[in-house]
Amino acid sequence: MHRFLFLRTLAIASGLLIALPALPALAADTALPSWLDRVVDEVTTTAREGTPEVYLPVHTWHMRWAYTREKIDNFQENTLGLGYGRGRFDEKSNWHGLYAMGFQDSHYKPEWLAGYGWKTYWRLSENARFGLGYTAGFTTRSDLGHYTPVPAILPIGSIDYRETSLEAAYVPGGKGFGNILFFWLKWHPGYPSSTSKAAP
Repeated sequence: MHRFLFLRTLAIASGLLIALPALPALAADTALPSWLDRVVDEVTTTAREGTPEVYLPVHTWHMRWAYTREKIDNFQENTLGLGYGRGRFDEKSNWHGLYAMGFQDSHYKPEWLAGYGWKTYWRLSENARFGLGYTAGFTTRSDLGHYTPVPAILPIGSIDYRETSLEAAYVPGGKGFGNILFFWLKWHPGYPSSTSKAAP
């Protein structure tokens, strides 16, 4: 049942990402505040001009000081999942992306995450880059209102080599909640290595 729910939700989210390029025509007919108009423009431009990205969740690291040994032993940290997105570099070499991911949460139940991401980059070598930015979107899981969408704004970082990157988001929290590093691999065929900025 959970596998079917995972595949169905991922298919729906991917369909929405593919359909997003049609949004500019709708936005053009509606007067929006300047900041919201910019957000709509960034999202629709990414959906229209971005190229496919594949996401593979790989690990969820619970900060050891924030949880008891018993809790850690019962958590699922080798995350299983899959995701799809669309990404692009702008004229300043910053990355913009839209994505949807489904994966196992810490209690072996499905969790869904979808949103928009932004990163700026520094070159480490000819083909390697270091990126920092943020993601804003929604997550749903069984222990949060039984899959009620919850908004999230999280810092993200990555180490990229050519078309592949190891990325992570930090979930803040306190003792016994949050304080998690969520890792995933991303593959974006066709990314030019020259898009990254030189280190300052």
